[in-house]
Amino acid sequence: MASIAALGIGSGLDLNGLLNQLEAAERQRLQPISLQQKSFEARISAYGKLQSALTKFQDATSALNLTPTFKATKSSVNSDVLTVAAASNTPTGTFDVNVTGLARSYSIATQGVTDSAAQIGTGTGNVSLTLANGTTHSIDLADGATSLEDIRSAVNNAQTDVQASIINDGSGSPYRLVFSSASTGTDSAIADITFGGALAGNVATDVSTEVAASNATLSVNGVAITSQTNVVENAIQGVTLSLAKEGQAQVSITRDAESISGNVNDFVASFNELQQLITDMTKYDEGSQVAGQLLGDSGVRTIESRLRNLLSETVASQFTKLGDIGISRELGGKLKVDEEALANVVQNDLPMLQEFFAGTDTIEGFADKAKTTLSNLLADEGPINSRIKGFESTLERLDDRYFQEEQRIASTVEIYRKQFAQMDSMIASMNSTSAYLQQQFASLNAQLGQGN
Repeated sequence: MASIAALGIGSGLDLNGLLNQLEAAERQRLQPISLQQKSFEARISAYGKLQSALTKFQDATSALNLTPTFKATKSSVNSDVLTVAAASNTPTGTFDVNVTGLARSYSIATQGVTDSAAQIGTGTGNVSLTLANGTTHSIDLADGATSLEDIRSAVNNAQTDVQASIINDGSGSPYRLVFSSASTGTDSAIADITFGGALAGNVATDVSTEVAASNATLSVNGVAITSQTNVVENAIQGVTLSLAKEGQAQVSITRDAESISGNVNDFVASFNELQQLITDMTKYDEGSQVAGQLLGDSGVRTIESRLRNLLSETVASQFTKLGDIGISRELGGKLKVDEEALANVVQNDLPMLQEFFAGTDTIEGFADKAKTTLSNLLADEGPINSRIKGFESTLERLDDRYFQEEQRIASTVEIYRKQFAQMDSMIASMNSTSAYLQQQFASLNAQLGQGN
């Protein structure tokens, strides 16, 4: 059988070109299926975006169902004596802090030597470090590793509560090994240092260099407080004070109105993003004559209807609807916040704002109602997932149709190819016979001419 590359050789006809045209005509049958595939893929993608926007709105709404949201506080201090950090729901109040002493770590130096790298004594050595809390660390030194530098490295490598360093005091025997407690406070102080082995009698501490450990001392509203560190936690409930120097400071913990209003604004912003997405997906652009992916979609109409019903919900509280706290709905469906009205509510009616959104044991708040609505919309059997599953099922059927149609086209083209090959062969045979007959007639004519 003639291959596609050989078609037309026998007949001289452009059978390859004709076959390609016939195949292109057959493949036009795939275009409607392909367009439907793209349409359903776009719808699935659109519903995925809608699902994400609803989830974001759900998260913003859930934040308004939490008591800590409405207990948010912020901290400030009027001095550089200390810095302050407070948990978001710390009780409000003003506190006078007087720092009378900072926590300090213990340190002591050895007597000086002329060469920090020189070996001390002969044989192995040992350093025993005992802390004020009763912990003892024993550090052994190998033979030939007993210099000040070796001791420093061994102490630091042991990763104890003691650090070692070498200083140069500029004297005739300038190199001293300094032992320092890693933490501040009297509990971490070094109570005793003993040198053994090759170090015994050759290394000794210099008591004149001793710096005693101390605890931080302060008072909060006149109440005396002691801390092992300069980071004082929960001297004021939920507050961490980081002491910088001695002196007085006033710490204020106030209601964080900006944070509370911000959560309400996040709720509004996330709804508006959702509403804008729905608008874009369901509109028809007259100028470009392009329709949104979900124009006329019944699932979107269901979602819009439930969201409208949600925004119209009332609560059995002092504030009964969104409009009472400064939130209104605009003509295009988006929400708008009256910032002045909301600020007034946060400032003067915060418990009622919390009750409106989060509810009580006996009152179902707006956020609870939203939770029910949004959970149903996002449920496995809800309108979104149901539509996505339906579209995916349709897309699978379209994929099958596309494959089957491609198979049919391939079979049809193969039939054309065989028919063209047969025709090509037949014409080639006829051309060959014609050429032969012409040759014979020419030869016969020539013979007849010679006979005359």
